[in-house]
Amino acid sequence: MAIEKEVVRFGPYAGFIANGVRVGNVIHLSGQVGMDAQGQVVGVDDTAAQVRQAYANIAETLEKFGATMANIVDETFFVTDVAGIMADAKAVFGARIEAYGGEPEVTQTMVEVAALVMPELRVEIKCVAYV
Repeated sequence: MAIEKEVVRFGPYAGFIANGVRVGNVIHLSGQVGMDAQGQVVGVDDTAAQVRQAYANIAETLEKFGATMANIVDETFFVTDVAGIMADAKAVFGARIEAYGGEPEVTQTMVEVAALVMPELRVEIKCVAYV
């Protein structure tokens, strides 16, 4: 049985990664990292900068669906160093609050992983939004 999907693809990896897929009222976003539109890593040694860029990528994807950060209901942080994130929690979670424009009203899970797609990356954020 086929389902109706709206797919958004853009950026340097649009040929093989969908940035987001909407089915009904739910938007599933691919994990976003601290990479700009040209595919360059932002904030190589700065986790908070990577978080800001990841959220900018998330916001851009949501905008293409006519949604905003306020539509996010769940997010998962994949991080390469939980201890490092927690040691820099004020800056990292400050960037999160900044992205949402206040205290986020979303569920969140943080998972430590051995590596992300590029060694310079420290965090990847995957979200689900409801519209």
